[in-house]
Amino acid sequence: MTAATVPGGAVIALDAAAETLPALGPTGRALPVLASPAPLDRHGPARVLAMVNQKGGVGKTTSTINLGAALAEHGRRVLLVDFDPQGALSVGLGVNPLQLDRTVYNLLMERDVAVDDVMLKTNIAGLDLLPSNIDLSAAEVQLVTEVAREQTLERLLRPIVADYDFVLIDCQPSLGLLTVNALTAAHGVIIPLECEYFALRGVALLMQTLDKIKERLNPRLEVEGILATMYDGRTVHGRQVLERLLSAFGELVFHTVINRTVRFPETSVAGEPITSYASSSAGAAAYRQLALEVLAR
Repeated sequence: MTAATVPGGAVIALDAAAETLPALGPTGRALPVLASPAPLDRHGPARVLAMVNQKGGVGKTTSTINLGAALAEHGRRVLLVDFDPQGALSVGLGVNPLQLDRTVYNLLMERDVAVDDVMLKTNIAGLDLLPSNIDLSAAEVQLVTEVAREQTLERLLRPIVADYDFVLIDCQPSLGLLTVNALTAAHGVIIPLECEYFALRGVALLMQTLDKIKERLNPRLEVEGILATMYDGRTVHGRQVLERLLSAFGELVFHTVINRTVRFPETSVAGEPITSYASSSAGAAAYRQLALEVLAR
């Protein structure tokens, strides 16, 4: 048995007969071998994960939908929470926000509304949705006068976490009160980050906000990982941003990298995850790999 050093300085044992290095992933690190998880005998309690980045257009909604669908493929019960007044998560799952009688807004602001009154079943087995529309924008103002306003979402989710394995919260592109609510309710944060310079600059501010939330409101909050999205390895700029991301955050960066592809906009129009719309595509494979990483963390 011999050993070799891979990028990053890790020493990996080699089979003397094969003398081959493990395959390197798009981040330049050795890809972990992740087995499919065993089936569950029972569900819950859920791990609550917030998709957060104050910059818009970085892939938060796309990642929430497709990670949720990939986790559901592994037999996990997943609840998606659309916590963005734009309602993109709902639209991405084929729901017309303008035709909804009740949404997350009603759940937040009306005491007689229960989760079951708002929840919708999706076309994906094991994947449920709490939808949203523009009404939610009013909650940002109305919650200001509430007692313990930062814990409102956590209180609403508390009765149902036992029924799910994962709750994924799609946050709006800001660090306002709605996002603070999501972070207070969450166990972990996934930060989708477009491989672009301005997106990289905003991560430092986001990390400061996460530290404040952890110190003052939610001691259990951890960064689950940083997900590089919209990556184009053909451009020098894309490769440089990914290298800087790895240099700054190391093992916090997921091995999975989401490449740019026209398939993702197509799935939004179709109103379904890429795992069902284009099941054999590279994008579907990437989110299935991400699901394995999340399950392993």
